[in-house]
Amino acid sequence: MNHDLIERRIGLMGVLVAIVISIGGLVEIVPLYASGIVTQPAPGVKPYPALEVAGRDIYLREGCYNCHSQMVRPLRAETERYGHYSVAGESVYDHPFQFGSKRTGPDLARVGGRYSDEWHRIHLTNPRDLVPESNMPGYPWLQQTALDGNTVAAHMRALHRVGVPYTEAEMTAAPADVAGKTEQDALIAYLQGLGIAAKSWER
Repeated sequence: MNHDLIERRIGLMGVLVAIVISIGGLVEIVPLYASGIVTQPAPGVKPYPALEVAGRDIYLREGCYNCHSQMVRPLRAETERYGHYSVAGESVYDHPFQFGSKRTGPDLARVGGRYSDEWHRIHLTNPRDLVPESNMPGYPWLQQTALDGNTVAAHMRALHRVGVPYTEAEMTAAPADVAGKTEQDALIAYLQGLGIAAKSWER
């Protein structure tokens, strides 16, 4: 088949382009499903406990991912600022993952343990109390809103169905684990857990 014929028939050209892209995609993507480095958790990475599951839900609900990425690229400027570059095994329990692509605020992949819980409380209530130039909105209502333990348990069961290895005991205990906690407590717990496993790789 010569090029003149293909270039004169746009429909045929479209079909051939789609075939080439499909083959390229299969060659690039399918082998990853069989690669342990992509499908197995990295050392120290465990499923989120109930309080962190709730915190992650709040992180998504409030749109934190619109301004904060969770992916440290393997570039010197990135690793010097944030720590060890991100690896696929860190995100095996994330549904969906939070790599992100925009950084209005700093990357949060390694924020766990960098600040105290009290720092996060002040920052979430009114960021400008700690960072005067910040354009991040405040989230004061989080400290006044109690968590719904049944919702957290239901979400853990949904995650279990897609492969997160929660035990029946962990899912049943979820309401008790988050009893008396606020949405602010949950979001702080989630942030404090981000990148903790990676700290052991940097030693």
